[in-house]
Amino acid sequence: MNHFNSLRELLSVLSRGHKLLAEMFEKRKSLSYRYEYALEIMEDEDVIKLLVSKNIIRQNGNLLELDDQFLKFFEEILEVNEEINTSYINENIRQVRDEYMLYYLQATSESERFKYLKAVKSSLRKIGRITLRNIVDLNRNIDHTFKNEPNYKIKLSRLENHKAKMEAIQQMIEQTEKLLNEDELTFFKTATDEELKHIKTDLILELIESRQNLIETRKQIIEYINQIKYQSKFTEKLRQLKYLRDQFEIKHKTNINEVLSKTHSLVFEARPSFPLKLSLENLQKDDVYQLIKKISSKYKSGVSSKNSIAESLTEDDLKTEIEKEIHINLREVKENFAKSGEHLFDHISGYAFAKEISFGEKVTIYCQMISLFEEEFDVTDKFEKQGNIEYAIVYPK
Repeated sequence: MNHFNSLRELLSVLSRGHKLLAEMFEKRKSLSYRYEYALEIMEDEDVIKLLVSKNIIRQNGNLLELDDQFLKFFEEILEVNEEINTSYINENIRQVRDEYMLYYLQATSESERFKYLKAVKSSLRKIGRITLRNIVDLNRNIDHTFKNEPNYKIKLSRLENHKAKMEAIQQMIEQTEKLLNEDELTFFKTATDEELKHIKTDLILELIESRQNLIETRKQIIEYINQIKYQSKFTEKLRQLKYLRDQFEIKHKTNINEVLSKTHSLVFEARPSFPLKLSLENLQKDDVYQLIKKISSKYKSGVSSKNSIAESLTEDDLKTEIEKEIHINLREVKENFAKSGEHLFDHISGYAFAKEISFGEKVTIYCQMISLFEEEFDVTDKFEKQGNIEYAIVYPK
């Protein structure tokens, strides 16, 4: 087995084979990845051999697969691992309580205390993040099992296992809360570290969020299990009835006649038929039109329909009409205003616009220019009035 001599060497090898590694990771759930596929992606076969020699990729005959260690590392970093692992957090809690916190209190030097304090903070960060991710993965696995597993017995068994994992997460949350709020009060009072206080607060909030999410998870999994049990009982009862019917014993060994006589469900009624109205989008398709013509030919009403013909277009209808809209260039108005020596409202009132402008439109232009070019204007405290409009005296800077 070839080991890496440094982190630099590991990163270099991963970088050289990143195309193949990304492709194999995306297809990690497929049963086989052939060596020929790798050759199509990588131009240099030596890189494939290097990845195999470093045990990043494992080769079994003509098949390739990612090494479990690297596969787990990629899944953990990208948070796509579907495995619910509570033992890892339980081990973290045990280490924090029985080792790091205890050693911190017994340490005699600042360097030792810093080392154990750093380990405590790292472990507490992991606990909150992994707990939330485990709940997300658990909800996804529960939903996927219920909707996609075809075998009822396997579906029920897997949901029961998911329920056990949910209980384990619940116990883990309780242990962590006890660690923070009851067991290690001496440590948190002794370790006066601001970052540790923030980490503890964030972890408590994450645990509260996790506990609330587990309430919905519990409701969902119980509902799924009850549905499966009900469907399983119904299916088993249906099999028994079918067997009795096939043996011509259903009338004598069951009360089916009595039950059916008291039942007036719609399933026993004649199914009503309603006219089907096709959408305009479907009616415009050629194949639907041909089908309508075929059906229409079977019905002879004796009435011949005549298609109305539209009138011909005149030359006036074919003429192109152009509508011109005159745009007022406010930046050009501003440049002329800077050279005029007038205040802004007087300048706009006497400005020769390309089209006739009403008094209200001039007031609007006045407001727009102050809004657009406020930094280039000097708005004074003096005011004047024209009609029922009072305006500020504005000069260019």
